Amino acid sequence: MRQTLFRYGTPLLALGCIAMLGLILLNREAPATVTALLQSTQLQAFNVLFIGILLEAFPFILLGVIFSAILQVFVSDETIRRFTPSSIWGGLLFGGLLGIIFPLCECGMIPVIRRLIRKGMPAYIGMTYLLAGPIINPIVFSSTYIAFRSNPEVTYSRMALAFAVAVSIGLVFAKFAKHSPLREAGHTHAHAHIHAHTHTHTHTHTHATGGGKGQSKWSATLGHASDEFFDMGKYLIFGALLTAIIQTSIEREMLASIADQPLLGYMLMMAFAFLLSICSTTDAFIAASFGGMFQTGPLLAFLVFGPMVDLKNTLMLLSTFKVKVVLLLIGLVFAFTLAGAMLTEVLL
Repeated sequence: MRQTLFRYGTPLLALGCIAMLGLILLNREAPATVTALLQSTQLQAFNVLFIGILLEAFPFILLGVIFSAILQVFVSDETIRRFTPSSIWGGLLFGGLLGIIFPLCECGMIPVIRRLIRKGMPAYIGMTYLLAGPIINPIVFSSTYIAFRSNPEVTYSRMALAFAVAVSIGLVFAKFAKHSPLREAGHTHAHAHIHAHTHTHTHTHTHATGGGKGQSKWSATLGHASDEFFDMGKYLIFGALLTAIIQTSIEREMLASIADQPLLGYMLMMAFAFLLSICSTTDAFIAASFGGMFQTGPLLAFLVFGPMVDLKNTLMLLSTFKVKVVLLLIGLVFAFTLAGAMLTEVLL
C-alpha cells in the first residue's frame, strides 16, 4: 500500500500543482466547487493540523539525523562497544535513562537507534532507548509537570510507567531476540554504496584543493544527514497526512459517551494516542484537556503509549525494522502499557 501511494501519489500531486500554476498564469479562478472546498472549515482545520504536525516533528527528525550522521562519521564501532554496559541489567538501565542525556522526540529517535545498532550496540539496549527516550527526558518531564501542575502524581507516574514498560520490553528482546531487528533491504546496501562513493569523492576532492581531514569528515556528515533526512521524511509526511485526516474526523462527543466504561476508556485513549500522533513534548497538554472526562489510568495510557507507538512513527519503524519486529513491539507496548496503567490507577 505504501509503495502504491508513493508511486501514484507523487504524479497526481505534480498534476495538481501544474493545474494550479496554469490557473495562475491564465489569471483565472478555480471552479466554484473547488473554491468552496478549499474554503471549507474542515479543510482549513486539516491544513492547520497537517502543517502543525510537520513543523512540530521536522526539527526533531533533523536533530536525529544530524546526531546519527555524527555517530556514523566521528564515532567508531569500538567506542560504542566500550561505553555500552556488558551486563543485561546494566544495559537496560543505560538504555532506559539515556534520554536524560540525549533527549530526542520519537521521530528523531529512529535514525539514531538504527545507527547505534549498526555501530554495535546490542539491539535490546537500542529498543529500550527507543521506547524510553521520548518520555524519560527533561523536556517531557517539564511539559508534563506544567500541564498537570495541580496533579503532579501524573508526571511521576508517567516517568515510572514509561521506564517500567521500556525495560520490560528490552528484557524480552534481550532474552528472546537472537538476530538483528533491522531490515536488510536492498536499498540499505545501495545507500551504503552511495555513502562510500560520496565519502571517497569528497576525500579526493579535499586533497586536490588542499583541504584537511576534518573538512572531509564534515562533508561526509552532511551527506549522511541529508540522505537519512529524505529517507525518513517521506514516511513522516505520509503519517502526518493520515493523522491530520483522522484528527479532523474524530468528534469529542464520541469520546465522552464511553469515557465511563473502564476498559473501553483505556482502549480508546490508547487508540486516540496512536491516531493523533502528537509529539511527546506537547501531548501532556492534550491529555490534561481530557482530565475532567477520563480518570488517571486512561490518561497515563495515553501519555505512555502514544510517544512509544503512534501512526507516523509506525511507518518510520517499518522503514527501519523488520515487519514482525514492529508488530511484536506494538503488541508488547500495548499489553504492558495497558496492564501498567490499570495497576497504577488502582494504586493511586
